Amino acid sequence: MTEPSSRVFPEFSLARLLKTVFEPKPGQRIGILIDLADPKQIEGFAFLKDPTLTIQRHAYDVFYQGLRNGVMAELSLCGGDLFAYQITGGSNLDLPDVAWTPEGVQVSLEKSVYPHFDILLCISTYSATAPLTAFAKQFGFRGATLHGINPIILRTGLSVDYNEVSCQAEKLRLAMTRAESFEIDFEVSGQKATLKLFCDRQEAQKSHGLCRGDKPDVANLPAGEVYFVPTGAEGQFPRLYEDGSLGMLEVTGGRIRKATWISGNQETIDAQNQLFATDPATGELGELGFGTQDLPASGRDIQDEKILGTLHVATGRSDHLGGHLTPNQFNVAKNATHNDILFSATKTPCIQVPQARMFRDGKMEVVIEDYRPGAYLQHALNS
Repeated sequence: MTEPSSRVFPEFSLARLLKTVFEPKPGQRIGILIDLADPKQIEGFAFLKDPTLTIQRHAYDVFYQGLRNGVMAELSLCGGDLFAYQITGGSNLDLPDVAWTPEGVQVSLEKSVYPHFDILLCISTYSATAPLTAFAKQFGFRGATLHGINPIILRTGLSVDYNEVSCQAEKLRLAMTRAESFEIDFEVSGQKATLKLFCDRQEAQKSHGLCRGDKPDVANLPAGEVYFVPTGAEGQFPRLYEDGSLGMLEVTGGRIRKATWISGNQETIDAQNQLFATDPATGELGELGFGTQDLPASGRDIQDEKILGTLHVATGRSDHLGGHLTPNQFNVAKNATHNDILFSATKTPCIQVPQARMFRDGKMEVVIEDYRPGAYLQHALNS
C-alpha cells in the first residue's frame, strides 16, 4: 500500500503559485470563475452566508481576496474580477455562457470574459478542464482549473514547487512513453480481473502544472500525472460507486459494455447498464493515468489521483486530452462528461491492484504493485 506522505510542505503562497505556473507578464489581466446553484448569489457576495459552499469560500478568501490584497500588485497584474456561472452538475460538462458579477450584472462569458482576460482561474465544484481548454484555444487565454479545493490541497498540492513537479513528471513520462499497452490486475471480493489498454506507441502526455508562454492552455491543479488516451481496451475491471456499491465492468472494443453486481445496491448497477445501453459513448475509456507526486490523500480525486502509486482510468469525453470523443457524440448533452475512476489505497481499499504492467519495445515492466510504484519507476525517478 502507498505509505502516508511524511513530506514537509512550504506555506501556501498565491503569488508563488501564479508566478511559477504562469510566469505572467506585467499588465496581464487575471480573473476568477466559480460555480453556484444560483449564480445570482454572487451579488453582494451573498453566497458567503452558506457554510456548505466551502470550495467557493476558498475561492473568495484565498484567491479573490489574495489577488486584491497584494498579489496583483506584486505580480503587476490587472483585473481580479470574480464571475459565477450555474453549476453544471457533472465533470467536464460544457459551461453555460451566462454568468453574474458581484455587482449583480449578467454577462456573457464568451463575449465579456474569455476574450478580455489573459489568465482565468476556475475554482469550482465540478471539473471544467475540458470545456475551458476548448475556450482557451478559441479565445487565446491561459488558465487553471482547481475544482474541489480544500484545506489539505491548499497546504500541500498547491504549495509545491511546480518546477520540481514538472521535472518528476517528465522522468516518468519518458519511462512510459511509446508503450504498446498496459495490463492492470485487480482483486475484489474474491474475484480477479485484468484490464488491458492499448496505447499503440503514442507519446505519453503529462499534467505538470506549468502553463507558460503565449500558447493557449489550461493547467489542472494540483498537477502531477502521466497519461495516455487509449486506442482500445479489453477485459474487466471493478468499480466502487459513490454509494458504496461494487460492480464488475466488462470492456470490449475500448468501451464498457456491461456492469455486473458484486455488492451493494442492484439499482446502482441497473442504472449504470441503462446508461451504457442508451448512450454508449459514456462507456468509452478515454484516459489511463498514473500519479507522479509524493502527496497526502486529500479526500478529493483532483489531488489523490496525482499521488505516486495510484492509477486511474476515465470514461467519456476525451477531446481535451487529444482524443476523438467530443460532446456532440453523446446522445444526451448532460452525459458528455469525463469521469476519472481512481484506484488508490485510500479511495478504493476494498480493491487490490496486485500489479500493473507496461509492454514496450518487446519488454514487460512492472509499473505498480499494491499501490506502490514498481522498481522500474523508482529507478526512473532516481536517474
